[in-house]
Amino acid sequence: MTTKATRTFYSTPSPYEIKFGYYRGVRRNSHIFVSGTTAIAVYSSGATSNLPSPPPQIQFPDDARKQTVAAFQESLRAVNALGGDVSDVVRVRMYVARTEDCGAIGEGFRDIFGKKTDLPEGMGAEVIQGKADEVGVVATMIVVKDGFVEKDMLVEVEVDAVVDDNISNQQSSIM
Repeated sequence: MTTKATRTFYSTPSPYEIKFGYYRGVRRNSHIFVSGTTAIAVYSSGATSNLPSPPPQIQFPDDARKQTVAAFQESLRAVNALGGDVSDVVRVRMYVARTEDCGAIGEGFRDIFGKKTDLPEGMGAEVIQGKADEVGVVATMIVVKDGFVEKDMLVEVEVDAVVDDNISNQQSSIM
């Protein structure tokens, strides 16, 4: 008889989590999945009161790089709360509202997850052995056709992490 894996959930007062009934993150065994996250100021949204919620406040409405950093920082709060660390992140996806913001969003990604090691020069692919606590992820950036649910949202990110329970993880400080 096999036992069913347990799940641990992480929730925020995001108006979208409340309205649509999903969690910011879920951990099942060693895997952590963080749902699409934007630069919404979740704790200023009023979403936890019984009063009508004001529109969500988008942080940095005209700055794609800062929105990217804020969205990844919020995603990493979920990873940390579920027992992971920035070094456990293995994949990110970035959904972009405007093609012209791809460069700034890439810079925001690099601020948080960019390669910390120098790669050898040349044309050939190479396998590089990373250290257990080294940050290194695979990434995808996709431009969405009609934008997001709020016009000031410039980027939405998803984060996947795999926690190696044999290695003691220290909670990372989030900028």
